[in-house]
Amino acid sequence: MRTRITLACTECKQRNYNTTKDKKTHPDRMETSKYCRFCKKHTTHKETK
Repeated sequence: MRTRITLACTECKQRNYNTTKDKKTHPDRMETSKYCRFCKKHTTHKETK
């Protein structure tokens, strides 16, 4: 079963992206590099609750 998650920018703390992930294959918190429209650059985004 896939779970909905929210990704937040690590620099400005804005919640920018919603996505899904499979908790069986990825039990840890997800971390990806994505574009932040508030910082106007690519930053690391971490999974939030």
